[in-house]
Amino acid sequence: MDTGMWPVLPDAERDHWNYLPGRTLGPLRMDMHQKEVIAALAAHGFTTKSDGHIEGWDFVHFGKEDAPAGQAAVECYFHEDGELAYVLVDGRLGPQVTCEGIRLIGRVPSQLAQEMEDYATEHDTGIQFSYGGDCFCDGFQLEIGSQRAGDRVVSWTLFFVAGEDPSVPRDAAPTAIWHRW
Repeated sequence: MDTGMWPVLPDAERDHWNYLPGRTLGPLRMDMHQKEVIAALAAHGFTTKSDGHIEGWDFVHFGKEDAPAGQAAVECYFHEDGELAYVLVDGRLGPQVTCEGIRLIGRVPSQLAQEMEDYATEHDTGIQFSYGGDCFCDGFQLEIGSQRAGDRVVSWTLFFVAGEDPSVPRDAAPTAIWHRW
């Protein structure tokens, strides 16, 4: 692992998770509560890096033992009742997540965007754009973002349960999520 300011794990050193939109993300079910999430991630070698309350949300940040101090690989945000609302997988240190055969994490944004566009064309789904200009397929219930990795940029992903209106959960996400570097 690179021990510089912007370490990036190679895919071979990452956990590999599958994502079923709005239902499961690796070892997590999108209807889990905080204690269940902590136990599920602990069973996969993740430890709590920090936890607390911010902007009306309870959160827990997780990392692997050998990760740089203070850097989370996975961030989970919970509603007041303790139910999981959002999972953010870091682009540099997080697990590699695949949805419909598309690798989402730690990717060059333009390559990921091309795969999303190709999928949308092939499956006749729409494309949406994040606030940062990254694209993702309708129905995936996720949002792609980009973060710096030295002289490169890599993709991170926010996962959520959209229900009937996919814009509501995304727009309601904690603002801290959108400030990644």
